[in-house]
Amino acid sequence: MFRNLRFYRLDGSWPASEESLSQNLEKAGFKPCGPLTERSSGWIAVDQDAGDSLARRVNGADLIRLRSQSRVLPPSVINEELEVRIEEYRERMQEAPSPREKRRLKAEARDELMPKAMRKSDRLWGYVDLAEKILGIDAAQDAAAERFVRRLQASIDGLNIRPLKFMQPVDELLSAVFFGAAPKQFAVGRECRMQDPADIGSIVRWTDFDLTDQTIRNHVANGMRLTHLAIEYDNVMSCVLSDSGVISKLRFLGMDDDSDADNNNDPLAKMDTEFVLLSGTLRNLLRDLKKSLGGFA
Repeated sequence: MFRNLRFYRLDGSWPASEESLSQNLEKAGFKPCGPLTERSSGWIAVDQDAGDSLARRVNGADLIRLRSQSRVLPPSVINEELEVRIEEYRERMQEAPSPREKRRLKAEARDELMPKAMRKSDRLWGYVDLAEKILGIDAAQDAAAERFVRRLQASIDGLNIRPLKFMQPVDELLSAVFFGAAPKQFAVGRECRMQDPADIGSIVRWTDFDLTDQTIRNHVANGMRLTHLAIEYDNVMSCVLSDSGVISKLRFLGMDDDSDADNNNDPLAKMDTEFVLLSGTLRNLLRDLKKSLGGFA
């Protein structure tokens, strides 16, 4: 369900029920791109079997989903059409178009091509832990997460959303896990990324290596800074944790997404089960991160 996580804190009133949340999200429900619209984003039902509800409340957490649609119109296509129009202008006017005229021709070409452009969609999961008022977004890129945040603020009046920060730097925990000095819930995985503090362009990546090897450890002991580290949390979940607190490559240990047993389950019940596992594990993870890093800032 989720593969990446960027965390945020919520300030303000959150809807008291699943029904109320769904009604709020309808204010910014998804609408397809119009003929001249490059991108459209809005909320969609979390699952077809859940009916038209735009939210699903299970285990003290709300599950929501954003759909973004964009028209695919490469600049090269616009420029090719622009060349044709510039040549037609030269033949008609017996002179080259001015820079202002070129801009007009380009805008004209874009507007005429846009309705013919193909559309593509991406969908982002998000969840809110009701007790902690923490939002998690399954976004690999900052831009996608920011789009999610904007649509959520447009749906719920007075809601303030800010990135989750800790009192102490996350890289302190990464180093502790790397050297085996972290709480027992955190075990080092087989992937990391290091950066030379004196040269931010100097980056070393280790993938599928035994990170307890002394040769690798010496890089950090001699001054390299960990920016990403694969961890196994509580023998339940593995992921890569960055020094900014972003999670990627999330996976639950011992689970096969394509297993026949899962496929035979009711889809809605399967989604609920996965969400209960996800939200519960992340609740515990954030609690332990909060304890290890001196609390939330």
